[in-house]
Amino acid sequence: MRILTAATGLALLVGSSLGAAAADVYAPYDPNPAAPAPAAYDYGDTDFVFILGIGGIVLPEFEGAEDYEIRPQAIVSVEYLSIPGLGAFGGPDGRGFSIGPSFNYVGERDSSDFDELDGLDDVDDTFEAGFKASYEWEHAEIYGAVRYAFGGAEGVVGDIGANLIARPTERLVLKAGPTASFASSDYMDAYFGVSTSESFNTGGRLAPYDPDGGFKSVGVAASARYEVFTDWFVNADASYDRLVGDAKDSPIVEAGDANQFTFGLGISKRFSLDLW
Repeated sequence: MRILTAATGLALLVGSSLGAAAADVYAPYDPNPAAPAPAAYDYGDTDFVFILGIGGIVLPEFEGAEDYEIRPQAIVSVEYLSIPGLGAFGGPDGRGFSIGPSFNYVGERDSSDFDELDGLDDVDDTFEAGFKASYEWEHAEIYGAVRYAFGGAEGVVGDIGANLIARPTERLVLKAGPTASFASSDYMDAYFGVSTSESFNTGGRLAPYDPDGGFKSVGVAASARYEVFTDWFVNADASYDRLVGDAKDSPIVEAGDANQFTFGLGISKRFSLDLW
């Protein structure tokens, strides 16, 4: 299966990336450095603390597909933000109320690349930008994100969820919980709709379909973050989503699979800025 090839490529990619990151920090690299566990991050006079990284992700070739591929993935998160006159968001270990940017990117869907989509119009690259808000306690969190999509698809898309949180050590954070996603009708139509002319181009293989907006999927997600060195992290995440509602009833999904899995692995680093 394609997923096996993708997973092998992901392992090689992450293995080489981790080796490069380690070489930048230790020379020679010690796989068990005798360093103390990190203390809680001291924000001091810092106004903005964020995390940037890169990794690889195994995911369906398109929403509703039954075959998988590997793609690069950016890791971006805001850990702490202090705004004069408004207060501070986030805090040590990310606990408390946090607000920050939310981004997503969906690559071009070239219908001629997939037998089940042959005859449909192509969908250009879609960019999504918006905001995410969350509240974290010691052992749980709730979150939600809303983004505006433009490019190949237009409209509003977002997700909500909750997690249980475990911290087996000072370096390791584990999270797992339910998730749900939603989208407006314009967004749903771009990826799950079939116009009359498109149906004709498929020879009637895919019937005309005009989806409404609403919930797009429900599922579960889990993640792990391990601080290998001070401010350097290894990130792993996995999820299962079941397409629901008008997304699941799309002839595109009926020709593929409503069950969607993802697995990601990457490295990231914490940065801090004094803005004000």
